[in-house]
Amino acid sequence: MLAKVNGLPPNGGYPPAAMKQNAYARAGVDISLGNRVKATLPQLLASTHRPEVLGKVGGFGGLFALDTRKFREPVLVSSVDGVGTKLKIAFAMDRHDTIGQDLVNHCVNDIAVLGAEPLFFLDYLGTGKLEPRVFNQILRGFAKACAENGCALIGGETAQMPGFYRPGEYDVSGTIVGVVERSRMLDGSGVRPGDAVIGLASSGLHTNGYSLARKILLEQLKLKLSSRLAGLELSLGEELLRVHKSYGPLVQQLIRKFNPPACARDRSRRTAATAGVKALAHITGGGFVDNIPRVLPRGCDVVLCKGSWDVPPLFQLLQLKGKVAERELYQVFNMGIGMVLIVDGKKGDVILTWIRGQKEKAWLIGEVVQGNRRVRLR
Repeated sequence: MLAKVNGLPPNGGYPPAAMKQNAYARAGVDISLGNRVKATLPQLLASTHRPEVLGKVGGFGGLFALDTRKFREPVLVSSVDGVGTKLKIAFAMDRHDTIGQDLVNHCVNDIAVLGAEPLFFLDYLGTGKLEPRVFNQILRGFAKACAENGCALIGGETAQMPGFYRPGEYDVSGTIVGVVERSRMLDGSGVRPGDAVIGLASSGLHTNGYSLARKILLEQLKLKLSSRLAGLELSLGEELLRVHKSYGPLVQQLIRKFNPPACARDRSRRTAATAGVKALAHITGGGFVDNIPRVLPRGCDVVLCKGSWDVPPLFQLLQLKGKVAERELYQVFNMGIGMVLIVDGKKGDVILTWIRGQKEKAWLIGEVVQGNRRVRLR
């Protein structure tokens, strides 16, 4: 047995690991609790497994072996995002199962606009004190959405930072990586005046505009999250927590059906003349006004016809009671349209009919005209 030296333990003065963890726990970071909570991750992540995933849960990095045999010229597409002040609604409702779904679906949509198939997702969760119940709800949301989108959840980071967040609050962000065949990438280069604009229905506010919505609904109108309002199926809080809809699987189907592969002599780029779907815009922060121009080539504007789609009651309430200028409404909120498709004008009706045949709500909401990469409301 080793003896103490100068009153210190024989290991050079360092206390046993358990004592170090107890001291850290007293400071607000409970490593043992974190390890116990994370012990359920392997089973949870199994539902999102793809054959390309290598290694095991808990490594320093996630491993994914891209099957390059499936592609002639694979292009990796990545995106990172959060869910903004929608988190404030989750905190107030003490409901966290939808937040993980929101984050994954938002990220999936951001790369879907380029035609990319999601491959894997990584999350970040920062909190003052790790609450196992909340952690499990969020992670189950991540896993559910990843499984629904065919995306592997291969890793993440959970940070306990006492004193950094208010009690009961946290922040989340996610990073997604996908792949698209270069010749089938949607870059908007083929968009021309005369093309049709199709809008896909949103499930609600999605993950943008919550700061203004909270100000109007909770501060100005003094509504409660438990309030039941005319036209709304659920309580106000439940309406505000509706899951951000994923359009990823539908977009993949659209590309396969209406964008045939380039011929052998033209594999380096997609042939605009044969593409039914030319560009997509995810209607998130910036609404229609800022997001649609991101996919327009020079010389093109988009004219949107108000009244051509069903604006959900929640947006009507915000419009009626918020006293917000019309253009700002369409720059802050999605107004019931979560994804915009710009399609060949001659194929617009066929594509719209096909989308509706997949039980998706969609409308012809405008057209491409000559202009300078702007959105006009008519």
